[in-house]
Amino acid sequence: MAFTAVWLTMVTALLAAAGGAPGGAGGPGAAAPARQGAGRSWPVAGQGPRGRPVVLRAFEAPATPWGPGHRGADLRAGPGAAVRAAAPGEVVFTGQVAGRGVLVLRIGPDLRITYEPVRAAVAVGAEVAAGQRVGVLEGALAHCPEACLHWGLLRSGPGGDVYLDPLSLLPRSIRRGGPSRLLPVFGVSR
Repeated sequence: MAFTAVWLTMVTALLAAAGGAPGGAGGPGAAAPARQGAGRSWPVAGQGPRGRPVVLRAFEAPATPWGPGHRGADLRAGPGAAVRAAAPGEVVFTGQVAGRGVLVLRIGPDLRITYEPVRAAVAVGAEVAAGQRVGVLEGALAHCPEACLHWGLLRSGPGGDVYLDPLSLLPRSIRRGGPSRLLPVFGVSR
């Protein structure tokens, strides 16, 4: 929990240093849905509270750069679903990697968000706002039990890229599933 809060603070500071939310208002897909807020957005829409998609597989940090793990989060979404920028930034890559469409968004001097399999709807160099449509989900990935978006977050450093949990980009109010509920505690004496 504290680790996520530290990363969220660092990402916010990096974005502020990079000039905040780039891009202009207007145009197709430019407006972020009101439920997203704080310059952050789910990259695909879901049926849950606040448009929350189902997380089919969460981030699992690898112990070593080439070790096993899951270097991102898989979000349920069907082919043709709109893919949106999770944070404001600049599109730095669109194209095929290993036969899949990939889009990369730089959101700070050393942070990049990756999306796959995606057919880009924006060009390299475009400045985008959080919630802005950046592409369309293509087909399925072999490692997903159903169609999904693989959403990743990388930090560049002197030792190479480090994978981070992309869910750490989203404020708790967007991530959580709904309002808190108090439940009775059984087996506790008064």
